[in-house]
Amino acid sequence: MSIWNTILGGAAGFMVGGPIGGLMGAAAVHFAGKASSGVINSQRQEAIFAAGFIALCAKMAKADGIVTREEINVFKKSFRVPPNDAKRVAWLFDQAKKEMDGYEGYANQLYSNFYNQPAVLEQIIDLLFHIAMADGVMHPAEMNYLNEVARIFMISESDFSRISESHLLAGKSDPYTILGVSYDATDKQVKSAYRKLIKEHHPDLLMAQGVPEELIEVATNKMAIVNNSYDKICKLRGIK
Repeated sequence: MSIWNTILGGAAGFMVGGPIGGLMGAAAVHFAGKASSGVINSQRQEAIFAAGFIALCAKMAKADGIVTREEINVFKKSFRVPPNDAKRVAWLFDQAKKEMDGYEGYANQLYSNFYNQPAVLEQIIDLLFHIAMADGVMHPAEMNYLNEVARIFMISESDFSRISESHLLAGKSDPYTILGVSYDATDKQVKSAYRKLIKEHHPDLLMAQGVPEELIEVATNKMAIVNNSYDKICKLRGIK
């Protein structure tokens, strides 16, 4: 099932409620007859994640007052929107963007659904960073927005720094910060931090927890960055 049908099917099949439910319901009404009736309960979280993430992307697009073509292209690439769904996803994006209510409601609802799955919430922040940096520049308003969403998600400052570091230009990121360890950490601590990240953020696990398949490519890229950072530290320390 496509991510679009999952969103519409979720609106048709579940009482989601809140701003995310309202957005899904508006989509189901606007595209009457296109919602899937075959969504099962295990796909509820996936529908909430997808609709909530689209809404936060839309709200971030307003953060610096300018929606760039690069941001739109990265959003489409990150979401791997099928061509036949592109116009409908764009409608949902525009619907969320023009709403008077702020991003806080969407962020709080996502937290209430995924509070016990911090890796999923971190994936949302990671994806938002990915889109914010699409034009190669992090606008101060975008960084403030990301900080506020992370605060609502109860993501610590150290974890936020770790996520942020992975989005710096190639060759300029600090491998220790990406792994979330200090320079004086023992080899054992470095290995432990690396294994913890790999385990918690493995794409297969994220999919099982509600991250749509269409967004897994970014998670896979993140694992490559974590692996590369660990390899750099191993070479610096002579860890076998």
